[in-house]
Amino acid sequence: MKIVVDTNILFSGILNSSSKIGQLLLGSKGYLQFYTCNFLLIELIKHKKKLLALTQLPEEELFELQTLLSQNITFINELLIPSEIVKSTELLLQDIDSKDTPFVALAIHLKALIWTGDLKLINGLRRKNFTGFVSTQEILILLNNLQQE
Repeated sequence: MKIVVDTNILFSGILNSSSKIGQLLLGSKGYLQFYTCNFLLIELIKHKKKLLALTQLPEEELFELQTLLSQNITFINELLIPSEIVKSTELLLQDIDSKDTPFVALAIHLKALIWTGDLKLINGLRRKNFTGFVSTQEILILLNNLQQE
C-alpha cells in the first residue's frame, strides 16, 4: 500500500522516535510504501532550530535521527507531479492550507493515501468529500493485518 507522509508525521517521529509513528516509519518496510515530496526536506531545514530545541539533541544526532526515520521514505520531486493534478489540488486546498498542496497532489498522483495528523487538513478535506487520508491508528491496524497474512 502506498502512503504519502506529510511534514507533521515525520516531525512527530523525530520528537518521539519510540512513539507509534516512529515505530511505523522504522518498522513497516516490506509492508507499506512510504512517499513524500522534496518539500519536506525544506521544512526540516526551515524548522531545524525548533527541532533542536524540542529534542535537545546535538545537531549531528538530530540529523542522524532524521536520516534514520526517513530511510524508508521515497522522496519525489514535486515537479514530476502533472500540472493538472497540482492545479486541481490547489483549488481543493485554497481555503484549507495551500502549503499541503505538494503532499495531497502527490497522494492523488500516486493513488496513495496521505498520512497526516493535521486536523485542519483532515477536516477541510472531509468537508469536500475527499477521503484519501489515513490516521496513525488506521495504519497500525492495517500493518497488523498485513503482518498476519
